[in-house]
Amino acid sequence: MTIDHESVPRPGRTLTGPGRHGARPDGRPGTGVLDRPGTRPKSRPRSRPAAPRTSPGVGRHRGRLHSRVALPLSLAAADALAVGVAAAATTPAGTRPIATAALLLPALLPLNLAGGLYRSRLSLSALDELPALAARAAVATAFAITADACLAGRWADLGPVSPLRLLALLLLVLPLAALGRAFVHHLTRRSRRRRPSPVLILGAGELGQRIAAVLTARPEYGLRPVGYLDPDPVLLPAGGPLPVLGGREVLGRVLRRYRIHHVLATAGAADEAETLAALRQAARLGCQVWLVPGLREFDSVQGAGDHLWGFPCLRLGPPAMRRGGWIVKRGFDIASAGLGLLLISPLLAACALAVRWDTGPGVLFRQQRTGLDGKVFTVLKFRTLRPSNEHESATRWNISQDHRMGPIGKFLRKTSLDELPQLWNVLRGDMSLVGPRPERPYFVMRFGQAYPEYADRHRVPVGLTGLAQVNGLRGDTSIEDRARFDNRYIEGWSLWGDAKVLLRTAALVVRPDGS
Repeated sequence: MTIDHESVPRPGRTLTGPGRHGARPDGRPGTGVLDRPGTRPKSRPRSRPAAPRTSPGVGRHRGRLHSRVALPLSLAAADALAVGVAAAATTPAGTRPIATAALLLPALLPLNLAGGLYRSRLSLSALDELPALAARAAVATAFAITADACLAGRWADLGPVSPLRLLALLLLVLPLAALGRAFVHHLTRRSRRRRPSPVLILGAGELGQRIAAVLTARPEYGLRPVGYLDPDPVLLPAGGPLPVLGGREVLGRVLRRYRIHHVLATAGAADEAETLAALRQAARLGCQVWLVPGLREFDSVQGAGDHLWGFPCLRLGPPAMRRGGWIVKRGFDIASAGLGLLLISPLLAACALAVRWDTGPGVLFRQQRTGLDGKVFTVLKFRTLRPSNEHESATRWNISQDHRMGPIGKFLRKTSLDELPQLWNVLRGDMSLVGPRPERPYFVMRFGQAYPEYADRHRVPVGLTGLAQVNGLRGDTSIEDRARFDNRYIEGWSLWGDAKVLLRTAALVVRPDGS
């Protein structure tokens, strides 16, 4: 099947779809040219696809250092002080309290950190944190007892460990930690009142207006609304205190002008898709994004999060590529691709010989694909079919049932062995082992016009395999479903998520479906 259209680019022409060649509203570049390097007329100089650029006024906007570090450090210090005082009060004579604290803190502080107890919140309450503190303090105490038994004779004696002493330790740690945290929260609220941070509200609907009124009336949240971002706002009350600053195209300029570090997205905007795109763009620009859903019942979901004067509020995590594990992911990609190319070199040679015998010279097939931030790169595959011309190569959607494909090509496609040369793309950094599958620029243009969320797949590097593929979305399957799964992978990215995709991909290689 060949998808044809009057805007199909011919060799030597660039993509002219809306928002694809020039700068897009979110500051990311278009997809570039469709033809391969080297196919242009000799009279014209060769040029590489332009590097990603940001539009004027777009940059990373991060909160002040003290606002990101002071609260977590203060809460950790309060917990450490509570443990030290409780250890001193419950340690028998002749033993050193510092030994007890030194065994408790290495377990307690990481547990509290993993549980989000050092994270900045909108509504601060030590009592709300007390149950989580109690559970983690009990686990840390058990760890300290186990470590003391294992280090007997090599660590300072903690004295007799009786149930009564452990109970006394816990009963002292918890109220002391709660008191320390309550004092830190009091100082934080006072600081927020004195120096509120500007916040931009996405959506000028009824909920957005109510949230703006709450933030204006309750300065203890430390957020000062400066305006709404809504491309098609409802009628606002005459003389309202906050202006509508525009749509998503002005987001970068507004963030720079008002030095905004927080963005609050509300349900009920006139264009929910536009609000979602603005939310993702704000996260990419380094803002802390909060989401206020329209359903009050959302607050009953376990671990749903914060609230804003009774409105349930979710704090969104940082973008995938700014999370700590992303460096580990890239290191794993380099090590796996390099070792893989070395180990499977005999298999690569065998595939190359088979392709040479089946289709003639030119065993590698080079094709342009769209990767991170819309940048076009050349992907490598073993040739399974020789297209009649460049136009067919760029616009032919699926060749799995093409009668021109020989037995070698069918076998390579069925077993996915034709994808193995892409390990070189992974090693170069064009791709990752796991990520949204790359597509040709022509189809990126077409799918981006038809499905608003399709372009958001390019927030991370493309991959050899992805969440959509292991869920059966390969070949002639729904593009909308693929985009949904790809964006779900990006927003919920984790190292364990990558490991699951790789394991499921290995299972599919054993049971190939030929798509």
